[in-house]
Amino acid sequence: MLTSVVPRRGHRPANSGRRSRFSLLVIGAAVLGMVSTTPARAGAAQDERWVASWAAAQHGPYPSGIATAGPDLRFAFPVPLAGATDQTLRLIVKPDLWGHRVRLRFSNVYGDRPLRLDQVFVGIQASGGNVVPGTNRRVSFDRGAMTTTIAPGARGFSDAIELDYVARFDSLELSSRNLAVSFHVVGSTGPMTWHSGAFRTSYLGRPNSGPHSAAVDDLAFPFTTTSWFFLDAVDVMVPQETIVVAAMGDSITNGSNSTLNGDDRWANALSTRLHAALGASVSVVILGIGGNQVVGPSTYDVRKPYFGGPSALERLDRDILGLSGLTHVIWLEGINDFGQPGNLVAGLQTDAAEAIPPTPPEAVIAGLREGVTRLRSRGIKVIGGTLTPTTGAPGVYGSPEVESSRQAVNRFIRTSGIFDGIVDFEAATMDPATGMFRAEFQPSSTTGGPGDMIHPNRAGYQAMALAIDLNLIAPGAQQR
Repeated sequence: MLTSVVPRRGHRPANSGRRSRFSLLVIGAAVLGMVSTTPARAGAAQDERWVASWAAAQHGPYPSGIATAGPDLRFAFPVPLAGATDQTLRLIVKPDLWGHRVRLRFSNVYGDRPLRLDQVFVGIQASGGNVVPGTNRRVSFDRGAMTTTIAPGARGFSDAIELDYVARFDSLELSSRNLAVSFHVVGSTGPMTWHSGAFRTSYLGRPNSGPHSAAVDDLAFPFTTTSWFFLDAVDVMVPQETIVVAAMGDSITNGSNSTLNGDDRWANALSTRLHAALGASVSVVILGIGGNQVVGPSTYDVRKPYFGGPSALERLDRDILGLSGLTHVIWLEGINDFGQPGNLVAGLQTDAAEAIPPTPPEAVIAGLREGVTRLRSRGIKVIGGTLTPTTGAPGVYGSPEVESSRQAVNRFIRTSGIFDGIVDFEAATMDPATGMFRAEFQPSSTTGGPGDMIHPNRAGYQAMALAIDLNLIAPGAQQR
């Protein structure tokens, strides 16, 4: 197994440097040896298309948001508004589907100046911030340029990248691996477009340390982060019939109280089930934002960013409909429209200025109707998820008013008939005797503690995934 040659963290004998380098070489040889090195095709076949294999919702400029389990970044980014300065970022992401051709998308949608990137590389993560030797590939832009400049408010794709060591769409050897995307920012970026709650450890170089993207070791990346910056999508070239499912929602979809680096959000568990049933003909991407709402805030002001990002309706075109190859959406959202006035989100106190008045359930229902109409008008199938319980939560989330609004929205989801299918997440997670989360779904999987009665843990997320009828996505699929 590949992991058998990865050195244990914290174990550094006298010759550990030599052993670590040797281990990385062994890993590289193992990866390159177990998949074909036949060069990838120069062009896409007519029966193939780009589909999203990984994506992250970019919800605002750093540091607005909640970086759950995130370290202090003041040494990596001493002046937040100046952003990153002449330094290299190595972001770790997990593709849901592999292929021999990939492309990257970078976002500067919340920037106030051009974002200049060079020395962009993509390879397979070994351990920590290390890259498997022999897998790091240089990335170009605009048909061969080694640098790219992304205007404020814009996003941009790279050229297609040939991963010549990937021979199959369903390569079992790579299905559990992560990509390391490394890039150097030229000058100062200014406000950084980011996804704060990645639940994945990535690696940062020091300010003014220059380009180190080509390095396979992580010695030039002394700082860690649990957030993603600028990178917002990885696409893969796969057969036309590939299904792409987007999980859309708030922190419950984003994975609060799940395991750091554990890939145990409900959508991750759904991906496991779908791949077991359908093989490589499906990709699941996660586009949740902690604190996100269906209809609030009414407008998003980047000068005074709301920590939960723009509303689902405002970000729908960019984050969801902007996904390559999208076919299905599972939408679980609405509780934050009711809960924000309590200023308690994921157990963290927010500024009073960020509080938003409560939204009546009728407005959330109208927002859901609008969102479903827009999605279905583009041929997207929409599956509605009932809101999970919050009874017993601190502050306004546990109030009778929020419970009444939550039940009203759930009745609408179950009976309106506007969705292509329904997932009863409430029934999967609620103890009918108390109206609260089942006790075993509460202790936090990452940070410890008793839980917050708003977010489930690993066991709860698995229960949510198991409640999804796979036939809603692929009729005739064997339930796993």
